[in-house]
This record gives sequence, C-alpha cells and structure tokens, in this order.
Amino acid sequence: MELELPGCRIRSWRAEDAASIAKHADNRNIWLNVRDRFPHPYTVAHAEAWLAMVLSAVPVSQFAIEVDGEAAGGVGLFLQEDVSRYTAEIGYWLGEAFWGRGIMTDVVRRFTDYAFATWDLNRIYANIFAWNEASVRVLEKAGYQFEGRQRSATVKDGRVVDNLMYAVVREFRPGGGPARPD
Repeated sequence: MELELPGCRIRSWRAEDAASIAKHADNRNIWLNVRDRFPHPYTVAHAEAWLAMVLSAVPVSQFAIEVDGEAAGGVGLFLQEDVSRYTAEIGYWLGEAFWGRGIMTDVVRRFTDYAFATWDLNRIYANIFAWNEASVRVLEKAGYQFEGRQRSATVKDGRVVDNLMYAVVREFRPGGGPARPD
C-alpha cells in the first residue's frame, strides 16, 4: 500500500526501517502519549521486533509514515473481533521533529478513508489520553467526533488520567462493504 500526501506518504513497512524507527520513536514526549507496549527507551532491537511482527501479520493493518525519505512514524488499525468485528481502533505516532506541520491530520484523514474502502467497517475510533490536546485537534480536524470521557481509566507514567473517545461512523450494512483482506 502506498498513499501520497502533501509532505509525506503512507506506505508499507520495510525491514530496513528499523534504524529510522528507533531514531524517531526514542522520545519520551511520544511515549507519554502512547500505550506502554511502545517501549521507552526505544532501541533498534525494539524496532526489529516490531517489524518482524507487522511484516508477518495477516491482514496487514500497520503502515509507515514516511517524511523526507525515512520512516518517521506509523499509523494503523487494530481490528476488533466478535460483536465488534465491524469496528477498528486507529493508532498513530509521528517523530517530534515533524510535529506542528499538519502531517498527522492529513495522515489520519486519508488513512481513515483508506480503511473504510479496504475493510468492512462501520466505525473507527481512537482512545486518547485527556492531556493529549494535539491528538484531540488532529482527530477533530480529520472528522472524528467526541463520544465521551472515561474517567480515571488509565495509568501512564505513574499518573491516573482520563481517556477521551473519538470516532467516525459511516452508514453501512453488515457484509455490504469490502471484505477484510486475509
């Protein structure tokens, strides 16, 4: 998969992205806004393990954000199961050197369109920490709507924090859209 956007592109991960991932992901400011499974410090070994997992995944639902010729972030879906099988959670991060340029808003908007066109989904949501005002702006500009606050739902960096739920929903009939690629 490859999507060209102003100032960046979304593409499939490559094994040779490991050093670039480690360079951009090894950042406490990024780690403070993602789940703890995203390690800190972030090493080349962590990047290699991530790449081994995503390069063998079926279906492929995790992608690189390439800026200035290198993998500088990631965007992907976590497809849900059972009664939530028409729902996915979007996740994303971008190297701090590229913050404030509007890149992530364009990525989330375009990737959301791609996800609805590719998978049989009726809802894509993001669950973010309440202190992450930049992600609030990204999601709102990308067309996601605020659905609610989960009070004291998370512990991050030793602090209890509320989660904010944002989602975009489309009209849909189960089984009426594209099938999940297997």
